[in-house]
Amino acid sequence: MTEAYLYDAVRTPFGRFGGALAGTRPDDLAALVLGEQVRRAPELDPATIDEVVLGNANGAGEENRNVARMATLLAGLPVDIPGTTVNRLCGSSLDAAIIASRQIDAGEADVVLVGGVESMSRAPWVLPKTEKPYPAGDLTLASTTLGWRLVNPRMDSAWTVSLGEATELLAEKHGITRERMDEFASTSHQRTQQAWDEGFYDDLTVRVPGTELTRDESVRASSTVAKLGGLKTVFRKENGTVTAGNASPLNDGASAALLGSEQAAELTGLQPLARIAGRGAAANEPQYFGYAPVEAANLALRRAGITWDDVAAVELNEAFAAQSLACIDAWGIDPGIVNRHGGAIAIGHPLGASGTRVLGTLAKSLQSSGARWGVAAICIGVGQGLAVVLENQNV
Repeated sequence: MTEAYLYDAVRTPFGRFGGALAGTRPDDLAALVLGEQVRRAPELDPATIDEVVLGNANGAGEENRNVARMATLLAGLPVDIPGTTVNRLCGSSLDAAIIASRQIDAGEADVVLVGGVESMSRAPWVLPKTEKPYPAGDLTLASTTLGWRLVNPRMDSAWTVSLGEATELLAEKHGITRERMDEFASTSHQRTQQAWDEGFYDDLTVRVPGTELTRDESVRASSTVAKLGGLKTVFRKENGTVTAGNASPLNDGASAALLGSEQAAELTGLQPLARIAGRGAAANEPQYFGYAPVEAANLALRRAGITWDDVAAVELNEAFAAQSLACIDAWGIDPGIVNRHGGAIAIGHPLGASGTRVLGTLAKSLQSSGARWGVAAICIGVGQGLAVVLENQNV
């Protein structure tokens, strides 16, 4: 078997819901990062790209009809490059990278473009078809922006609570306090702002044409613990802990990465940044979705042949501060190695784009520090988690 490597990664700045990227179609966002990823590989002949694999969580709007294929065509890449779209909700683009790495491991591909996209601003309302024509009563549109919709009545009601209520349940179960959540959220904003100011994200991002957005739009450097502590809880009026400030916002954006075999170095003119050393997927009760990365990361580490003692950097997608803290506590790791350059509470969480965002950030973080091992992990609605272990190739 060959081995899979991460050669490069790029993303758009992430826009706020209804913000700077709301006027851009998701298939255009995806096409942009695919085209940019090809442009950044100086010797890559697009004809040598074996496949495009993109993640998307919605699939109900302008990203329908297999957005990977649509974005490949819109990017002007050769029409004979096949494309597939993956839906594992929030983990979709990390799953795309995992799928591509398996193709490379199996010797079925040398160069694969992966990534993900989401426009939560442009997610449509949907009207389900009626069982019989011409219903007499009113019909209700369902928003496809986030969370459960058109729920099967046979589904256990304990599983179908909102993401916010699920996080409240997780916080209760693991004793995560509101104070810790707000401190974590404030740190996310401060670290993200500092990373942008220091230029960490400059070569990881590409501006979307027709917009003036050059940084992640949801960053609020003024988000202090005191200010966050004054926000009202959203999902529980009494004894609640989850607020708009200690949860990730709704966002728009796209991300991409170039994965390849050892031979891809000659094909692309790039040197590998990191080896895909371990992969893990796990599942638990849907209402405790935020905890699923715990076992996913543990499994990925076992498959990589290392332990948490070897890990120097972790990129954990911050869906909610409470679920991030629950995972960090369960791993028993130093919180200081987690999301050193900020996280999704500040950066944003455009669902399908977040997986390769954390993977690319992890690779850059390992390059910057010179550390050898890192873990990228993400929680997924309906009770799943994914994780990837990277080994820095420049140590």
